[in-house]
Amino acid sequence: MAERVRHQLFLPATISARLEALASKPGASKSAILADAVAAWLERKGSLELDDRFGLRLDRMLTAIGRVERDGQVLLETLALFVRYELAIHAPLPEDDFAGRAIARDRFDAFVTQVGRQLASGKRALGDPAGATL
Repeated sequence: MAERVRHQLFLPATISARLEALASKPGASKSAILADAVAAWLERKGSLELDDRFGLRLDRMLTAIGRVERDGQVLLETLALFVRYELAIHAPLPEDDFAGRAIARDRFDAFVTQVGRQLASGKRALGDPAGATL
């Protein structure tokens, strides 16, 4: 049997009457009811302590994630508008312009290679104008 410690406490008359009524039911005791109530109260206080400890940090992280999401949306919208603009100002190549298509394919391959190099090296083209070489 678990070690028990005796406590003497004073309850308001209304709460004492409710405790008496609850303890009068079969299988219930005042000690068990009060032990459960105190345990539940302490659990709630413990969860509030966790909120106090980590809530501010989690709020900051949520704000940062929101900023990253917003920045990603701005970048995607910028890229979409740029591609739409480029497609609007340049006429498509005729089907029989094999030389023009070969040049375009080479330029695209060079572009993809450069993007791969930039990502692999960790350089940022936006932050450093000198790093934006093609």
